[in-house]
Order: sequence, then structure tokens, then C-alpha cells
Amino acid sequence: MSELDNYDKRILSLLQQDARLTNNELSERVNLSASQCSRRRARLEEEGIISGYHAHLDRDNLKLGIVTIINVTLATHNRDNAKRFAALISDLPEVLEAHALTGEMDYFIKVVAPDLNGLRQFVNDVLLPHESVQHVKTSIVLETLKETSALPI
Repeated sequence: MSELDNYDKRILSLLQQDARLTNNELSERVNLSASQCSRRRARLEEEGIISGYHAHLDRDNLKLGIVTIINVTLATHNRDNAKRFAALISDLPEVLEAHALTGEMDYFIKVVAPDLNGLRQFVNDVLLPHESVQHVKTSIVLETLKETSALPI
């Protein structure tokens, strides 16, 4: 992987703000030609620094207004049980994020649901009955102060 220079960093920063920017628009903002921006963008994609482009969807407009942080403790702590839990989580579209943790809880997952009944069904019918799960602790998000996928560049 090549070293990122200030032009690369500026391109990445701008694309994080608006991935729809054309190479012409990028060139105006970073003071490079459109062809140079195109080559740099292609290289950043080839090197895996840019791993994809995404549309940001509004949860409320899609009737997914309940955001919940769920802490999960596994029933047993071994590789096979962790794999079973990972397989479960990977197939659940309601799960926006899943992180393995150090400390008291084993996993932190961020989940969306249309309403409290949808959350109840997710917890009671999906998580709790699963063989890998021992304990679930849910916290409903009252207000989101900051939410971003942009990395500091």
C-alpha cells in the first residue's frame, strides 16, 4: 500500500462527506485535474482504502425508529460457541453493528426495530433462545448525539 499524501487524504475526506462527487467535482475541490483524481480514486479503491460506496438511509422514514444497544454474554466461552453466535448475528438484518468486547459482557450489538413489539420479538424469539446466548441486557437509545461512519483523516 502506498503512503497517503495530502491530496489522497483530501479526496478521502470529501468522498466520506459525499460519495457521489464526480472526478470533475473532486478536481475543483482539491486542485488536481479530473484525470489525476480518477487515477487516485482508482488506486485507493484497488488498495482497499475505499472499500465501497453507500447510501445513508433515514431510519425514521423507514419506520425503524427504535435503536437499541444490546450486551450479550455467551453461555460458554469457547471458539465453537463464539462461531455459532457470529453466524447468528451475521444473518440478522436488524443488527447494524456487532463488536466482541473485553470485560464483563462478551458482545455489544446495535439493533434497529420498528417498535417495542419488534424489539421484544427480536430479543425473545431470536437472541434468548439461541444456544450460544446466556444473558442479554438491552438499553433503548433515547437520543443520538452523534452518529457517523466517517473516519478521522
